[in-house]
Order: sequence, then structure tokens, then C-alpha cells
Amino acid sequence: MILDIDEEFPLGDGTADTAATVRCPYCAETVEIGLDPGSGPTQEYIEDCPVCCRPWVVSVEYNDDGTAAVFLEPADEE
Repeated sequence: MILDIDEEFPLGDGTADTAATVRCPYCAETVEIGLDPGSGPTQEYIEDCPVCCRPWVVSVEYNDDGTAAVFLEPADEE
């Protein structure tokens, strides 16, 4: 089965956000993170802050026009 990536993940005019500026929920530093529009219109993953190294849960939702809404929250630490 061959997937048509544009049909599966429509991102408007072909221009999708590939980076976002976010603020760490721990240290409050503002940093830029890379985004991968090819991973689907809705994503959730763990990424560490490049400043304080504490883990975040990153949620990304791509809109039809390719813009991304990015939300961070502290990851549960045990």
C-alpha cells in the first residue's frame, strides 16, 4: 500500500512550521525547538530542555494551513 503523504497529512500550501519558540516550564528560558511536520498532524513526545535538561511533554497540533500550535508541560518525574 502506497501512502500519499499530502492526502494523509494536508498542510495547506506545502509550507509547514518546522520550528517553534517555547518557554521551559521549569527554568522559564525561551528556546527554539525543531518540529517535524512529517510525523503527522497531531504529535506528543518527550524532549529535554536544552538549558536545564529537565523533560517536557511536547504536544504539537498542525492546522490545515501548516501552522503549528505547540504546548509544553512538565513531564512526570519519578
